[in-house]
Amino acid sequence: MPVNGLLTFLSIGAVLGLSAGISPGPLLALVISETLRHNKREGIKIALTPLITDVPIIIFSLIVLFMFAGSQVALSVISFLGGVFVVYLGVDCLNTRGLVADTQKSGIKSIGKGTIVNILNPHPYFFWITVGAPMVMKARQSSIWAVVAYFLAFYLFLVGSKIIVALLVDKSREFLKNSTYIWIMRGLGIILLVFAVLFFYDGIFRFRSFLS
Repeated sequence: MPVNGLLTFLSIGAVLGLSAGISPGPLLALVISETLRHNKREGIKIALTPLITDVPIIIFSLIVLFMFAGSQVALSVISFLGGVFVVYLGVDCLNTRGLVADTQKSGIKSIGKGTIVNILNPHPYFFWITVGAPMVMKARQSSIWAVVAYFLAFYLFLVGSKIIVALLVDKSREFLKNSTYIWIMRGLGIILLVFAVLFFYDGIFRFRSFLS
């Protein structure tokens, strides 16, 4: 496989993982709240939960895509939905003003909380069906190493960024409103909007293929 192809899926995995990792959401809020309530160790435990909960979600998403692999119309719709979802993520990043955490007490252990939050959160399901799994299939058309590169980069940046947030929050609560974080989010928002255009283009291309 050409090196530039491998780097492409590494880059895509890194951007998507980083945006998912530091975008405001239930799991990141839990990372912050557990760190503030207890310590960075509990926050890091929450950050690691996607490595457990995402496995069945990914398998389910790939099965759904394989079921529709022969339908250009279905794949076109999935691409359009993926584009819409990535636009939503991009706009959400651009509108970020800071992070807020709920620090109310709870008797549930950190790993249990993270697992429940991620399983009940609809975002991972929608992301993997419309964005993540289609990207895996594109990577597989290149080589198995492209798939490995995509997954490694995605989860390295997804989990790694949440761990870094836990460490920063443990060190300084001011990070929650830090301008550096806000500008990083805005930069990611712009990149995600570019990705959204690519998804829309793929959807149009597949629909035109169906019509021809």
